Amino acid sequence: MTESTLHDLARTLLPADLAERWISLLRPAARLVATPEPGPEDVVVGRLGGLPELPEGMAWPVWEGHGPLSFIASVDCAALPTGSLDITLPADGTLSFFYFDGQIDDGDALVWPDEPKSWAGARVVHVPAGVAVAERALPVVDDEDVEFEAYPEVPLTARVEWTAPDSWHPDFVAALRRDGEGEGGEGGEEESNHHPAEAKAFVDALWDLEREADHLIGGHANPVQNAVEYEVAHGFLNRDGGDITWSDPRVEEEAGRWTLLAQIDTDDAADMMWGDCGALYWLIRPEDLTAGRFDQAMFTMQCC
Repeated sequence: MTESTLHDLARTLLPADLAERWISLLRPAARLVATPEPGPEDVVVGRLGGLPELPEGMAWPVWEGHGPLSFIASVDCAALPTGSLDITLPADGTLSFFYFDGQIDDGDALVWPDEPKSWAGARVVHVPAGVAVAERALPVVDDEDVEFEAYPEVPLTARVEWTAPDSWHPDFVAALRRDGEGEGGEGGEEESNHHPAEAKAFVDALWDLEREADHLIGGHANPVQNAVEYEVAHGFLNRDGGDITWSDPRVEEEAGRWTLLAQIDTDDAADMMWGDCGALYWLIRPEDLTAGRFDQAMFTMQCC
C-alpha cells in the first residue's frame, strides 16, 4: 500500500505524537506480483513455481529421511529494486526458496521453528551471477503412490510498497505506549492488553485495509496469526533443547533481531495453497543477510 495511505490513517486516527512514532516504523518492501502474462513494459524479477535452475553438482535440496523439497519461488537479485529497500540483498545472482510442502507424505511431517530437526525442510539457496546453471528436472520419488509435481510457473514483477509491523509486533506495541504505561505481554495475549484505548480505532482501521496476496521481499511480514518474529525467536532460543517460555523477556528481545527475507502467500495462479489460505515466511538476522549466510535463515508457516 502507499506511504501516503498509511501516513494519513495514522495522522487521522492517532494523537500526533503517537502517529509520528508509528510512522517511523514503516519499511519499504518489494511486493512481488504474480503476472501470468507480462506486458512489454513489465520487468520480470522472478517466478513462482516451475523448475529451479541450479549449478552443476549442486544437489536438489532434500530433507533427509523425508524426501526432496518443493521449489517454491526464485528472484533475480539484480532485477529487484534493492536500492529502495532497507535490507542488504546480494547485488546479483538468484535467490531460490524450497519447502517440504507435504506432497510426498500427505502433510505428515511439518516444518516448525520449535522443532529444530524439521529445519532442513525449508531452504534458501543463493547462486551468484556468472555461475553456470541449468534447469533441474524433478527428483524421482520411489513410491508409486506419490505424485511429486512442480507448481505451475508464474512470472513475478515487483513494485516498492510501504509495510507496517503487525499489531502484535513489539515495536508496534512500544510505539503506541506512552511513557509510564504498563508493559504489554507476549505475542499471544489479547490485543486489548497491548494498545491504549486512544489507539483502538487506528488498530481496527489497519485490520480493515484490503490487502493483496502478500509475496514480499523485505519489509514487514504480514502474518496470518501472530507476529512471525516471535515464532522464530522462540524456536531459535530453544534450538539446543532449552525450555524458554513464550513470556520470557528474551523472546521479545530476540524477536527484534530478525527481519523478513521473503514471504510467499497462497496464490491461485501458481496453484499454491499453504494450509488454509496461509503463507510461508523466511526470516534472517541482518548480519547473516549482509554476510550471505542464507543457511542461517529460519522458516515458519501460518494459516487460518
